[in-house]
Amino acid sequence: MKNKVIITVATTGAFPTKEHNPAIPMTPQEIANDVYSCWKAGAAIAHLHMRDENGKGTMNSEKFEETVSLIRQTDCNIIINCTTSGDLNATDETRMIHLSKVKPEMGSYDCGTMNWMNSTVFYNTPPFLEKLGYYMQQQNVKPEIEVFDASFIYNALYYLNKGVLKAPLHFQLCMGAPGGIAATVENLVFLKNLLPKESTWSAFGIGSNHLSTLYATIAMGGHIRIGMEDNIYYAKGELAKSNTQFVERAVRIIQEAGKQPATPDEARKILNLN
Repeated sequence: MKNKVIITVATTGAFPTKEHNPAIPMTPQEIANDVYSCWKAGAAIAHLHMRDENGKGTMNSEKFEETVSLIRQTDCNIIINCTTSGDLNATDETRMIHLSKVKPEMGSYDCGTMNWMNSTVFYNTPPFLEKLGYYMQQQNVKPEIEVFDASFIYNALYYLNKGVLKAPLHFQLCMGAPGGIAATVENLVFLKNLLPKESTWSAFGIGSNHLSTLYATIAMGGHIRIGMEDNIYYAKGELAKSNTQFVERAVRIIQEAGKQPATPDEARKILNLN
C-alpha cells in the first residue's frame, strides 16, 4: 500500500456559499450527488458538512441522516467522514449525536482551541475532547485528528496516553486557516516530523498554497484532501467548476508521481478501519 494515496474530498464546509461559487453543493441531494461523482473520479473519503435552509453551517442530525442515506442508496462505497464542528454555536451534544445516528466510519476530532478567522473562537475544550474521544470509541468511529497548529498534535499525544484516543492515530494537517499555521512546505515538514511514526496522515492547504502543499504531501508519503470547503478556486482567478474537477486533477498528479489513488477498500486497510 506504500504507493497508494488516499484522496479525501471536502465538498461543502461551513462557510463558502453559492455567492462565492455557484458550484458548491448545499442541500442533501446536491451533496450526495457531488460525493457520488467524486467517488467515481477517484475519491476514497467524503468529509461531510451540512447546511441549513439559509445556507449556514448546521449540526442538524437529520440533515446528516438524509445525506448519508442518499449516498448509501447508490453503489457508492466511499468512506463517510462526518464533521463534529460544522456550527460554532453548536452544543457538545449536537456536535456528537449524529455519529450514533449516521454511523460513519470516521469523524473529525479538532484537537485544540484557536482564534478562528481572527473574529471568533473555535472552542474545543478539554472536557469536550475527552467526551468526544470516548464517544467515538463507543460508536466505533475513527477520529480524524484535525491539526491547525503544532499544539494540536501535542494535545492528541496527551489524549492517546490517557486512553481517550487509540493508536494508530490518523492526522489531517489543516494549513492556511486564518488563526492557524500558514500553508507552507516548511510548516508541512515541521508538523509531519511531530507525528508518531505508526500514525497515518493527510494534509491540505487553504488558498494560494493549495497546490504546493498537495505536491509536497504526495512527495513526503502523505495522503491528500481537496475540495471546495478549502478552496473555491481551481486556479488563480478561475472558480472551480465542481469538486470532481479537484479530484480529477489530484488523480493526475498522484499518477504523475508514480503512485495510484487508493480505492475506499484500500483506504480502509491503510487506516485500520474495522
